[in-house]
Amino acid sequence: MAIPFPPKTWDESQEDAILKVLHTGEEYLPFDERIFEIQKYYQALLDHFNTLGPYQREERQAYLRYMFADLGDDCYIEPPFNANFGGKFVHFEDRVYANSNLTLVDDTHIYVGAGTQLGPNVTLATAMHPLNHANRAKGSQYNKPVVIGKNCWFGAGVIVQPGVTVGDNTVIGAGSVVTRDIPSNVLAFGTPCKVIRELP
Repeated sequence: MAIPFPPKTWDESQEDAILKVLHTGEEYLPFDERIFEIQKYYQALLDHFNTLGPYQREERQAYLRYMFADLGDDCYIEPPFNANFGGKFVHFEDRVYANSNLTLVDDTHIYVGAGTQLGPNVTLATAMHPLNHANRAKGSQYNKPVVIGKNCWFGAGVIVQPGVTVGDNTVIGAGSVVTRDIPSNVLAFGTPCKVIRELP
């Protein structure tokens, strides 16, 4: 579906250089007006996506393809959907399903494997603030990517913290807070999330 998306107001050839600081894993001060300009653009697109109704599925998909870094076939996100950069650093493989109130703190890259299902109110967060109060008072932050494997199922209200990897075919129980890597082929739940048993 051809959508007349609004023109970008920045020099796209400079975009990678402007946003590089987001992906180093080092602390930075996120007050660069050039970063805000790009972020606001994608947030405006996301705001419009959230106004689209169930009979506008083709238009919804067009917006997701434009906003996301990568979007596979047959992906579906149920509005409302929240993302710091409107999905700009989000990579979904084929057949990813997300129920309502998905929150992606996509200040750096988030990868979700094919066939993964995300329940309502799931949060995948990449942004962190320093423990040092003086740096935190300055607004300093740093980001670590999140990687979710193929064919996972996350129950309602799961929170995945920055830098975490979850392996293929794993089930994360509702309400879990995932603070460290979880391997493939397991059932895990709790706060903090722990492996309960292996799955066949």
